[in-house]
Amino acid sequence: MKLLEFALILLGVLLNAAAQLCLKAGVRQIGHFDFSPANILPIGWKLATNLPIFGGLSCYVVSVVVWILALSRVEVSVAYPMLSIGYVVNALLAWWLFGEMITAQRMAGIAVIIIGVVLVARS
Repeated sequence: MKLLEFALILLGVLLNAAAQLCLKAGVRQIGHFDFSPANILPIGWKLATNLPIFGGLSCYVVSVVVWILALSRVEVSVAYPMLSIGYVVNALLAWWLFGEMITAQRMAGIAVIIIGVVLVARS
């Protein structure tokens, strides 16, 4: 895999991870809410006007463009497994930013993901 190809894949993955973290930050600001007909407009408005949620959705849009560029250069059977890097990034950043727990079992899973990504990237 060439450096540009890997850079596009990694950028797409990081944008996707950033989108998830922004969405989480946004719903933390809004708080828990129930899905009900009475909540559609008030919660919809809160979601639509929440800056982190808007940022997360924007990251998704840009990540799709970057991902299309990556797929134009790399086989999907190589590129798609690389999305697993996002699991690692999100787990670590969620621990750092939101205080989410990383248990020994999660660490083992993260190690397996990293090994798998390295094997796919080298194939």
